[in-house]
Amino acid sequence: MRDVGIRVTELRKKLGTNLALQGVHADFRAGSLNGLIGPEGAGKTTLLRTILGLLKADQGEINFSKGGEPCSFDEVRPTIAYMPQQQSLYPDLSIAEHLEFFKELYAISDSDFKKRREELLQITRLTQFTDRSAGKLSGGMYKKLGLMCALLQSPSVLLLDEPTNGVDPISRREFWELLYQLRDRKILVILTTAYMDEAERCETVHLLDEGRVIASGEPRKVLAQAGAGSFDEIFVRNAREAHGR
Repeated sequence: MRDVGIRVTELRKKLGTNLALQGVHADFRAGSLNGLIGPEGAGKTTLLRTILGLLKADQGEINFSKGGEPCSFDEVRPTIAYMPQQQSLYPDLSIAEHLEFFKELYAISDSDFKKRREELLQITRLTQFTDRSAGKLSGGMYKKLGLMCALLQSPSVLLLDEPTNGVDPISRREFWELLYQLRDRKILVILTTAYMDEAERCETVHLLDEGRVIASGEPRKVLAQAGAGSFDEIFVRNAREAHGR
């Protein structure tokens, strides 16, 4: 399944006393690369988890489409892959063993697994390291392993929570090259990041601050409409206006 799109309307979610989402609107086109950009506590992770169904919204709607036609969450749920910020990989298992584990978890046939395994190892450049345990991987390689495990089921939608957090600049660049390849394969990618420079690498950005979307659109257009030279400037300006400074 490809061509899955997601539209979020007036989404609200309270976590304890915190208003994590306050009327969030966002449109994620099928086969596009989207960034949820904002500082810690902006509501990015809450939004991802609500889209995935791990959290239930207090108010609002999440609508899914397939091939431009409305469809139910149950219909697309098996094709959604989620990579959390804190990945649950096993330090004593090798890359090869992790792939075998997720093969069994997703009930992938031997023929499909062989094809996907080789393809994923090639695009992540981890073919030479299949015997290395996860606990001995660099930060960038560890993130790539997590991405491979998520992609093994051949998803239509990929949700990534802070995928480049704590990764060195070279590995970050390689990770983004992988994301562009996934976009070219018509996979809908939605990722969260607090790195402002990564916003410009997305097709569409949704700037979140204190549970609200303060701007959405193509990165250059968002900057132009705000009359800002950087995304940092937009957030600083918004914080001043919100607190009356």
